[in-house]
Amino acid sequence: MIEKKSAQPPQLTYTQANGFPYTHHPYGAQYSRPDGPLLLQDVHLVESLAHFDRERIPERVVHAKGGGCRFEFEVTDSLSDITFAAPYQKPGYKCPGMVRYSTVGGEAGTPDTARDPRGMSFKFYTEWGNHDWVFNNTPIFFIRDANKFPHFIHTQKRYPRSHLNHGNDSSMYWDYLTQNLESMHQIVYMFGDRGTPASWANMSGYSGHTFKFFNEKGDLTYVQIHVRPEGGVKCLNNEEAAELGGKNPDHNQKDMFDTLERGERPVYNCYVQTMTPKQAEAFRYSVNDLTKVWPHKEFPLRKFGKITLTENVDNYFEEIEQIAFSPSNTCIPGIEPSNDSVLQSRLFSYPDTQRHRLGANYSQLPVNSPRNMCPVSAGSSGCPFLMGNFQRDGPGALYNQGSYPNYISTQDEQRAQFKNLNDDKACPNKFAGVVTKENSDAALKSQEEVKQHNEIVDSKINEYYWVTGCSPLDLEQPRALYEKVYDDAAKERFVHNVVGHVSTAAAPIQTKVTQYFGLLNKDLGAAIAKGLGVKYEPLSFDEYAKSTSLASAF
Repeated sequence: MIEKKSAQPPQLTYTQANGFPYTHHPYGAQYSRPDGPLLLQDVHLVESLAHFDRERIPERVVHAKGGGCRFEFEVTDSLSDITFAAPYQKPGYKCPGMVRYSTVGGEAGTPDTARDPRGMSFKFYTEWGNHDWVFNNTPIFFIRDANKFPHFIHTQKRYPRSHLNHGNDSSMYWDYLTQNLESMHQIVYMFGDRGTPASWANMSGYSGHTFKFFNEKGDLTYVQIHVRPEGGVKCLNNEEAAELGGKNPDHNQKDMFDTLERGERPVYNCYVQTMTPKQAEAFRYSVNDLTKVWPHKEFPLRKFGKITLTENVDNYFEEIEQIAFSPSNTCIPGIEPSNDSVLQSRLFSYPDTQRHRLGANYSQLPVNSPRNMCPVSAGSSGCPFLMGNFQRDGPGALYNQGSYPNYISTQDEQRAQFKNLNDDKACPNKFAGVVTKENSDAALKSQEEVKQHNEIVDSKINEYYWVTGCSPLDLEQPRALYEKVYDDAAKERFVHNVVGHVSTAAAPIQTKVTQYFGLLNKDLGAAIAKGLGVKYEPLSFDEYAKSTSLASAF
């Protein structure tokens, strides 16, 4: 964690990278004679050029455009009845954190007002370790199959030949969506008013994925997390977003920076939706389906905390560009991932992309370093325990854990202490030694009830197909959103937004889009066809599938 710096930094002395002062002009260079050539012995020049050649790191493949700030998290209501996760036990508990907001598809230089989901990721620097929420501002997503994700993102990027994006030609974008009907819910949400937030402080955040919470008794509760702005949700219309994107591609970043510099402190309230295993078994949809929401009437929101945005960072690159989030850091003791295919893939993909972007030891960078990762020599620093694992070496190893072995040792002076966060005791013997078959069989037997429950829940997504098949069930929730939530004016804006985006697609794709939305509502399909100036030929679900061609599930 990067500590807050003083408002007035100390006077700096110009030095080389080794720390010795450089007493010549920083812009000067050594020449063999007044008119050159340069000398290789000019280590200051070589150091300057060599670092310049390497001062860019790969931008994020997804969520490249973004910004953020610092925050404080406070628990307002205990969640101890559903989880033993340490940060959620005691009302009044507070910890600092960092948040990063982003668009999904565009590069680092694209407008942050674009119609696109917004990433909304929080890193909590708790006493026990770093805990992340890696959320979006939409409660659902385009897909529910892990291996569809990279291909979907490819359609958000630039054409291989022309290097133009879907602002110039949206054929690739809509060609993908019309083949993957489970995308409908996200599209109806995203092309509505909330697809272009007016500010990061005035948009909601959602886990989207379901997580498994366990209490001290081992009872399971399925949970989704919601973050709602205390100041309400505020949005831009299509034209406002486009105008701001042209005038200032960093509109949202500037808005957030200026808000905090003025001393304003935006607040979000944090809620959970909960579902028991029995409710999950009876639920119409799968709790592992990222394209579905849990109705609030059945599963009401329960408040547990608040987040207050506190201040801007001191250095964007150090604290925002280098920050690394992962859903794997959501899964602390007391919280486990569900069997959501996309979540399972993100557990690997997010840390993996950071190892590529930032290096094998990215978690040791100050902004990613846990508060309890203290050098051995700092044992009296106030940390509750020293971080210890079996990861060693590699580039950028700032803390290599001294002389401790990188395996489970039985040597008393170097024995790792394994801690169960249900209590305050550390156990040196839990994992050292031999695992007997008797213990192994007992562990397997204890999982029988869990196995039976998972078979019921997991079967809701088309019986383990390699690619989950779509059905009219996938249209129920987006249809309710369009027909029952959107009023007439919102419906008009939705049609306007879709027509404007689809108008750059190839003619066959435009026709397919009208049929895609016609599956949701025939009047909607007709309205989009009229706006595009194409003939509308509505199809039934089965006719649509056959017209697109029927693909194998494996």
